[in-house]
Amino acid sequence: DSVASRGLGDVYKRQEECCGRGGKLFVSAYEKLKKLGIDLPPASVPVGAYASFIRSGHLLFLSGHLAKKAGQPWVGQLGETIDLSEGQAAARAVAADLIATLQAATGDIDRVTRIVKITSLVNSTPEFTDQHIVTNGASELFAEVFGGLHARSAFGVAQLPMGVCVEIELIAEVST
Repeated sequence: DSVASRGLGDVYKRQEECCGRGGKLFVSAYEKLKKLGIDLPPASVPVGAYASFIRSGHLLFLSGHLAKKAGQPWVGQLGETIDLSEGQAAARAVAADLIATLQAATGDIDRVTRIVKITSLVNSTPEFTDQHIVTNGASELFAEVFGGLHARSAFGVAQLPMGVCVEIELIAEVST
């Protein structure tokens, strides 16, 4: 019974009532990842003149993370060499990488109080118009792990670094 078949609204509502930070029962993000069968990859290391993350007050800004498959760039273009379901899987993989960076930045992902916003760039043909659905792959994982809704933008772009299919950046709120 997938998140998509239940509808995101139901998932977010149920998680907030049952497992959210303000809810009745706290379930560790680590336990949620374990239940989902997700082992976090090593945190990404910058390959340019930038930082993987910057903290300002209670906000943590994560630089764009590229889609990887088996540790290698997940190359392709939506609408040409990659279909919608593979694009969603790529976005979900990027979300796992972002969670790994949240772990590195905070020392404890249970200090993440909410995902505030994600920005998703989808390498796609001019005819492909489902960038927002590709991005659901990441949004659904964040909902499953952290609960709640986040703001989001999804853009179609002509190309991304190394020819990857998806790049996502993130803003999270963290406790002290």
